[in-house]
Amino acid sequence: MTATLTAPLSRDQLIAKYEGRAPRYTSYPTAVQFTPQVDAATYRRWLAELPTERAVSLYVHIPFCERLCWYCGCNTRAVNRHDPIAAYVQLLVQEAELLEAALPGKMTAEALHFGGGTPNMLSPDDLAVIFAALRAVFRFAPDAEIAAELDPAVLTREWVEAAGFHGMTRASLGVQNLSPEVQTAVNRIEAFEDIAACVGWLREAGVRSINFDLMYGLPRQTVANTLSTIDGVLRLRPERLALFGYAHVPWMKSHQKLLDEAALPGPSERLDQSEAAAERLAQEGYVRIGLDHFALEGDELAVALKEGRLHRNFQGYTTDAAQTLLGLGASAIGSLPQGFVQNVAQELPWRAAVQKNDLPIARGVALTADDRFRGEIIEQLMCNLAVDLEAVCARHGRQLSELRGEIARLADFAEDGLIAWSGAKLTVTDAGRVLVRSVCAVFDAYVVADAQRHSKTL
Repeated sequence: MTATLTAPLSRDQLIAKYEGRAPRYTSYPTAVQFTPQVDAATYRRWLAELPTERAVSLYVHIPFCERLCWYCGCNTRAVNRHDPIAAYVQLLVQEAELLEAALPGKMTAEALHFGGGTPNMLSPDDLAVIFAALRAVFRFAPDAEIAAELDPAVLTREWVEAAGFHGMTRASLGVQNLSPEVQTAVNRIEAFEDIAACVGWLREAGVRSINFDLMYGLPRQTVANTLSTIDGVLRLRPERLALFGYAHVPWMKSHQKLLDEAALPGPSERLDQSEAAAERLAQEGYVRIGLDHFALEGDELAVALKEGRLHRNFQGYTTDAAQTLLGLGASAIGSLPQGFVQNVAQELPWRAAVQKNDLPIARGVALTADDRFRGEIIEQLMCNLAVDLEAVCARHGRQLSELRGEIARLADFAEDGLIAWSGAKLTVTDAGRVLVRSVCAVFDAYVVADAQRHSKTL
């Protein structure tokens, strides 16, 4: 499979030709394909079928924040009292007990991720309650990775010490951008000095891997304040950074209407910010991973990329190879060998379901053989920017000829130097990295009908 290269596209030509919408591919099929046909009874059956000798991973969703950031796309709400959080924690305990009753036996947990929202809205006592409940249901591996997403503005030394006591090994700090102008525009004010203090506490507590979440494409954001943010956070030398493009979807997240749309950078400006940041991080010794992650060369994520062990799940790029991820809390998504499940997204109906002693499943999707086949292609492209289609076909008992339509649809990508072929091995080039989601979408059997429900690729 070869193509004759045309002259490289200019930035404007690239945007005009390829700007579109595509999933972020943290799963395949994506959550858009989840339906109520997969319910609590389905989940209970799938849980009962799990092999007890295989380790699982856990995800706990905490849908509370002290403040509502206007750019946020997460399932969360602002609270100023602790009572709703404490009551939520007790229901998490009850949900863990429901899982215990449905599982075929006590299983080993090799990873636990707290997401949100803001998990550090939990009190140290809340953490103790949750860990006691989970350790009653699961055996934790001695080297289990325990991670949490944290808001530096409300993080305390006391909280970090409590999390360290429970074994936290990795933390992700939401920084986004350090420019006061950008912070004001998105309603997220935080000082660099506060972030630096948080990093100090985490290091003292023995957290071995720290990630900063950064963004591009926010209102009032420029290449200059993107690079000044990069230069600032690099003084703290985090092991990882994630550089996410802001997804403006006010029809899904109504609070995004509070943003000044006129202040949003256009596609060309967004690309300039993304590529300038990536170039600066490469100069500072960070390995570029997939679409939007960076890691120091010795970090587990960079090592996994080098050794072909990188994976992608609902938390992004990961070294977690567990086939089963069990989610707890409102909106939490789980992944099992048989398919995906999602808890009720709205907090009050989730509470009601758990109080009725029922697994709070709202929807999901059962995997077909074709889903597994296409899912492997997409995950390899998202992780490695390359996939040997012939090898994947062989593993799934398929013929390469079955992909001739997809291969034909990639012709423009090849002619424009965005992908390259070596036999049946497809590689996304450096020029095409920003469009890897669009390349993946070619292999997505569902994406055409759902294109308008996804965020823009550029």
